[in-house]
Amino acid sequence: MTNSLIFPFSPPAQGEFTEIAPGVRWIRLPMPHRLDHVNVWVIDDGDGWALVDTGLRTHEVMSIWEQLVAKPPLTRPLKQLLVTHMDADHIGLAGWLTRRHGVQLWISSLEYLMCRTLMSDSGREAPADAVQFYRNAGWSEAAVERYRLRFGNFGTQIYPLPDSFHRLQDGMRLEIGQHAWEVIAGRGHSPEHCCLYCPELKLLISGDQVLPRISSNVSVYPLQPEANPMAEWFTSLECLRQRVPDEVLVAPAHQDVFLGLHARIEQLLQGKRRGLERLRALLEQPRRAVDTFGALFRRRISEADPEQFRTATGEAVASLNYLIHVGEIAREVRDGLAWYRLIGS
Repeated sequence: MTNSLIFPFSPPAQGEFTEIAPGVRWIRLPMPHRLDHVNVWVIDDGDGWALVDTGLRTHEVMSIWEQLVAKPPLTRPLKQLLVTHMDADHIGLAGWLTRRHGVQLWISSLEYLMCRTLMSDSGREAPADAVQFYRNAGWSEAAVERYRLRFGNFGTQIYPLPDSFHRLQDGMRLEIGQHAWEVIAGRGHSPEHCCLYCPELKLLISGDQVLPRISSNVSVYPLQPEANPMAEWFTSLECLRQRVPDEVLVAPAHQDVFLGLHARIEQLLQGKRRGLERLRALLEQPRRAVDTFGALFRRRISEADPEQFRTATGEAVASLNYLIHVGEIAREVRDGLAWYRLIGS
């Protein structure tokens, strides 16, 4: 439930700004997906401005940026470009904007290096390990073939990255204009996601780490099949709750700016815990990852939507790996399929 949250601002129209705090402006950029937008943030920086996140690499978004930088206050120089994490809707135009404006990229090391790694997959065939990962999860051969055809598309959504960057690290303080911003790094959704917190403005730019009406994707990927991102996500949310007071205004990457940070963190934690409870009940009998979708997701998951199917599989494996790591379930691979069951059942 999100009825305990307060939404004090209406989103800006395309190509417009909404000021949400002194010197901080909200821009909404379109995406050609089910989630059809991403929010980015402009911060006054003396005689110029700083930008947090960029939008996807599409002709439409690049055209919108051409219009935006022709309007005050963006007629002043861009001085800093910060990226919360490596998802294409956040970093997609970082290379274009840094080269165009002659500035450097600020991003955490793991996000930059992982993005470079995934972009290098462009033009490659899907690796055998990745194909086996999804077969183990219970994918049909038709779903596997669609994955092969789509493999390596990540890089097409991102302008070539700059060849150097400034490193964002947890706990560092950045001076942007008249205010100091603290970097709060989190994990689970992404390797080293960086939120930005300004105590003076009572404002948190939360990226994808805290969203008001949907839960961040927490997935296991073929690159690290035994990972436990769910535990990292739980820890990161608790860290945010301890380090950032409840009265801040939260500026998320999707949906609307809101008040009620601690209530939303609790909703997110409880939602995942309830999903794990339903999963435990289901695993009294052996199940594959694809058999767990009904316990974990409210919406129907279909192979007909390849991106949704892949994302749901990653989230399901993340939940299963979490229960393996806490010693509650076991995994056994038989005839190329991974089966999960409660220990002792």
